[in-house]
Amino acid sequence: MQCYKAPLKDIQFLLHDVLGYNSLKNCYDPELLDIELCNSVLEECAKFTESVLSPINKVGDQQGSTFLDGKVKTAEGFKEAYQQFINAGWNGLISSPDFGGQGLPIMLSAATEEMWHAANMSFTLCPLLTRGAIEAIEFAASHELKDKYLPNMIQGTWTGTMNLTEPQAGSDLSAIKTKAIKEDNHYKIFGQKIYITYGDHDLTDNIIHLVLARLPDAPPGIKGISLFLVPKYLVNDDGSLGPLNDIKTVSIEHKLGIHASPTCVLSYGDREGAIGYLIGEENRGIEIMFVMMNAARFSVGVQGYAIAEMAYQAAYSYTKERKQGIPIGSKEPLPILYHPDVAQSLLGLRLKINACRHLSYYAAKMLDLRRSHDDNEKLFSSQRSDLLTPIVKAFCTEIGNSICYESVQLFGGMGFIEETGVAQYFRDARITTIYEGTTGIQANDLLGRKILRDNGNAIQLLFKEIDDVLIETKKYEELATIATIVEEALTDARISCEHLISNPSLYNKYSHAKDLLMMLGWLLTGWLSLNESLVCLSKISIDEDMHNYYSQKLRGLTYYIIQFVPQCSSIKKSIVNNLILNNHTDINDLLSQQ
Repeated sequence: MQCYKAPLKDIQFLLHDVLGYNSLKNCYDPELLDIELCNSVLEECAKFTESVLSPINKVGDQQGSTFLDGKVKTAEGFKEAYQQFINAGWNGLISSPDFGGQGLPIMLSAATEEMWHAANMSFTLCPLLTRGAIEAIEFAASHELKDKYLPNMIQGTWTGTMNLTEPQAGSDLSAIKTKAIKEDNHYKIFGQKIYITYGDHDLTDNIIHLVLARLPDAPPGIKGISLFLVPKYLVNDDGSLGPLNDIKTVSIEHKLGIHASPTCVLSYGDREGAIGYLIGEENRGIEIMFVMMNAARFSVGVQGYAIAEMAYQAAYSYTKERKQGIPIGSKEPLPILYHPDVAQSLLGLRLKINACRHLSYYAAKMLDLRRSHDDNEKLFSSQRSDLLTPIVKAFCTEIGNSICYESVQLFGGMGFIEETGVAQYFRDARITTIYEGTTGIQANDLLGRKILRDNGNAIQLLFKEIDDVLIETKKYEELATIATIVEEALTDARISCEHLISNPSLYNKYSHAKDLLMMLGWLLTGWLSLNESLVCLSKISIDEDMHNYYSQKLRGLTYYIIQFVPQCSSIKKSIVNNLILNNHTDINDLLSQQ
């Protein structure tokens, strides 16, 4: 099975040369932005993922987590790997130094997360959820709860979970029935939660659950939901562990992929009630939980192209070795990499991964800039990151799934055989477009909350910024062709947004929400590729040692824009011209025709 190799050169090029990692001076201590420090972290992360996480990925897939006598056991090697993970300080990379974290930028964290997910997605889901729980606690919990729980969570000696879903309440959180009853300085929690990633395991001594529940007198719907911190083991005032809380692991799910990640059904309050502590104010749980959810959505977007990177690496390695047939122009059998369709497919996969990586790192930079001391910069980056989050989550996971699909195809029949390993990436990737909100939910969020709500102001600011880059790019003859393609895509996006904003039919608006999201994904990656091309062009003539790298990078960016960005045109035609299906009745009529 192919072992993961971190693409350090491409990662470092984006962080340093394109996005200006050390330019976040208004947000972080300059010492944290040191390029040598950044590269050292990246290099150590590469070593860790290649030597520790990647080798146990297949074992985790084959063994999975097991559930016996009410206890969950992780796959062979996972517990030891997790101990190495926290001993090296990876868990607290971006967390607050006030509670033992390192306080490094999210841009750097995005790069390390990419490596973790690519090497072993099932393993990385545990620290991913812990990090989200830490952010929610930091955002809204009392000082007492922060002091009591955050140091161990940031260290990684305790992990965290997100408890939203119930049997009757999947994406519709307004249907939550889990109850919370106030008692003295805490609450008693009663109910059942499903699909809880790492809801139980043997990696740490304690697990800190963030649980959505409803108070007896709470208003109906979303507005009546509160958020509670519910530890697996109660914590004494001196920080030691007390008795087991009234939480029971009922079962773990048998899933299509990510077998090593235990997805649990948890029951709260089978006896006297699980003790929980309110985070923030009563009835404001959804607002606080969205801090965790948005962090998780961004991370899942990174997952999408990270697992695709692993699938691509496996396919590329296989096609360099597998001989089958005589390629066009050859007189003897050669590896299938020399067949034109195989080579072109591989190139497309690699360029899509690079484009999604750039989009994610750019979004991470916007998340970093929200910490700026400049109020205008903070406001701008907050609006931009809100706009980007659903696009990163949905676009990168949809593209990641298509790359894993194509990687199986490149193996031919051997791709359908489990022992080659690529089937695991295909199975693991499938969940990324589903959890933390399906692609349709992300599209509705983008259209409704990020575009229609402010009458398109945020998206128009983005379009204006793309315009400015086009003006700069057109000064260079070498970039004229790709600049024209991005300009046409921008026009298509403007027309599509204007059409949807002005369309009187809500049903028609939302029937094209996913189309619009994917269009903006292609436009954004085209724009960012144009930015990247400008950087490459500026460096080709001044850096002889890297001349070939920049030249080849520029050729690849040109290919990506020419080959993929024009999809915006066909999407625009679908949005503007599809006036046939205006309501659910129209679609039902067509569906009923057998």
